[in-house]
Amino acid sequence: MVTGTKGNMSVKSLIFVKSALVAALVASASAVCAQEQVGQATLIRTAVTGVSGPLAVKSPVFRDERISTSKSGLGEFMFADGTKFAVGGNSSVVIDRFVYDSSKTFNQLTLNAARGSFRWISGKSKSEAYQIVTPAGVIGVRGTRLDIFVGPGGITSVVLLEGGAQFCTSDGCKDLRRRCDVVVATPGGGVSDAAPVNRNIYQEVGTDQAFPFLSGRQQLSNGFYGFASGSCGLSASSGQRTERSGAQRPERPNNVPASD
Repeated sequence: MVTGTKGNMSVKSLIFVKSALVAALVASASAVCAQEQVGQATLIRTAVTGVSGPLAVKSPVFRDERISTSKSGLGEFMFADGTKFAVGGNSSVVIDRFVYDSSKTFNQLTLNAARGSFRWISGKSKSEAYQIVTPAGVIGVRGTRLDIFVGPGGITSVVLLEGGAQFCTSDGCKDLRRRCDVVVATPGGGVSDAAPVNRNIYQEVGTDQAFPFLSGRQQLSNGFYGFASGSCGLSASSGQRTERSGAQRPERPNNVPASD
């Protein structure tokens, strides 16, 4: 009798385990199906992680996924509409939301850049579909190549490389129309007028680690350089020439203290 009881309990336990396993598999499959892929990694160096762990070349990236890099990490990504996005060292960005239209372009693609260095190259979608949210404001992309740096305390700076862009805060918007123009903004503060960038930008944003793709500290693949290539005077080799050029520093927002 005891043996039979144990046997009956074992069968019931086995049925329960199988049922639980099937339920888990169904739930897992549903979760995978619910993930919306927005693009994939095209280059990974050192350490780049996503929601499920380390990323590799051809790893898919999904809506709501946070992409983070190590101090020397570098990730390059291609979105479904041909948009290219590079993430430099010690950076964090979330693919916040996107909406496809019927032709595999985006009605909306929004990224939330929390910290670090980024390069953006617009794809085939309408320019008004793109939006990059930073701690200091929102970047409206107008068919563009641009570099973005989000530094200590959320101070944010944007250098235009090609096309046009607009940076908006609660105090208003500033347009970027000329190659190598820069704006600087702080959370809760204003945004500076666009002006030619020079090496004083490192003092403005509080670190010389800003804009590593322009300075040459990190090298991108060829697909991230267009006809408007160059360093905008931020490479180490152009430092003395830039300082002697007399280029004006971009005007600071009122609440950004002068650097020592």
